[in-house]
Amino acid sequence: MAATIKEIAKIAKVSIATVSRALSNDPKVIEETKQLVLKVASDLNYNPNLLARNFVKRKSNLIGLILPDIADEFFSEIIRGVDDTALRSNYFTMVISSHKNRSLVESIQTLMGGGLAGGVIILIPYLSEDIKSALNNERIPFVIISGDNGLGSYSTISIDNYNAAYEMTQYLITQKNYTKIAFITGPADNNDAAIRQLAFKEACRNNGIRIKKSWIVEGNFSKESGEEACRKLIDSKDKPEAIFAANDMMALGCYEAIQSKGLKIPKDIGVVGFDDILLARFMNPPLTTVKVHINELGIMAAELLISKIENNNSSANRKIKVSSELVIRKSC
Repeated sequence: MAATIKEIAKIAKVSIATVSRALSNDPKVIEETKQLVLKVASDLNYNPNLLARNFVKRKSNLIGLILPDIADEFFSEIIRGVDDTALRSNYFTMVISSHKNRSLVESIQTLMGGGLAGGVIILIPYLSEDIKSALNNERIPFVIISGDNGLGSYSTISIDNYNAAYEMTQYLITQKNYTKIAFITGPADNNDAAIRQLAFKEACRNNGIRIKKSWIVEGNFSKESGEEACRKLIDSKDKPEAIFAANDMMALGCYEAIQSKGLKIPKDIGVVGFDDILLARFMNPPLTTVKVHINELGIMAAELLISKIENNNSSANRKIKVSSELVIRKSC
C-alpha cells in the first residue's frame, strides 16, 4: 500500500500541513524540517499524485469539497451542485469524506496546507475551536456550508432552518389540527438540528401546544435512528398523533417502525420530514416535508468560492441563506 502524508507526518513528528508544505517546496518551511520530511518520504517510497505536482508550479484550478458522507443522498446533491458549477468555470472538484477514519481537521490540513486546492468548500455541523484554528492557519479561500450559528465572520451558505421548521409545525397545528406532536432531533452537536428543534418548540409554545418531554427523542439523521426513536414514541402509553422528524431519512425510519406495528400513515399517526430528498415523493404514502434546494447549496457555495479565488481571496465574506418551502403530500 502506498505511503500517505499522514504516515510521513507521524514518523517525522510534524503536522500534516507541514508535510504538505515541505513536499510543495514552500519557502516558509525551514530547511532542516524540509530535508527531514523529504528523507522520510523517500524512505517510504512516497509518490505524490502528478496533479499535485503540477499545482505546485501554477495557480490551482482544483476545488476541494469536504463532506461528512459522500454516500448520503443529501450530500450527493451538494456534490452535483458544486461540480456542475465548477466545470462551467473550468475548475475541477476533489471530494474528501471526513468520517471516523479521517478527522475534519486532518482533511482541512491536507487540502489547504499544501496548495493542492485553489479553494475549499467545507460542510460542517458546527464550528469547534480546533476546526476554527485549522481554518485560521491556512490562507487559501474557503466557504462553509453549515447551520446558522457560531460561524463568526466566515463566508457561509446555510439553510433557513428556523423559518422552515416553524412553518411546518404551524401547518401541523393550524391546518391539520394536531395537538400531540413529537419531534425526533438530529445529532446534539449539529447546528441545523438544534435550530429546527428550537423552531418546533417555539411554534408549539406560541400556539398553546404542550410538549411532553418524552415526545422529544434524539436521533442522528440516519434511518436507523429514526426507526429506533419512533418505536419509543409509538410504544409509549401516551403516543403522539404526529411526528416531525428533523430530516427525511429519519422520517423513512419512522415509516418502517409504524408500518411494522400494523399502523397506518396518516390514519393512525402522521409523519413529516425535512429536506425533500428524491425518495420522499416515492414513499408510501408520499412524505410531507420541507423542501430544501439542496443542489442550490452546492451551486451557491461554488459560485462564492470561485469569486474569492478569482479575486485572490480579497472579496468580502458573505452570509447567504437558501430558501425552503413546504411540500404537502399524503403523510399527515
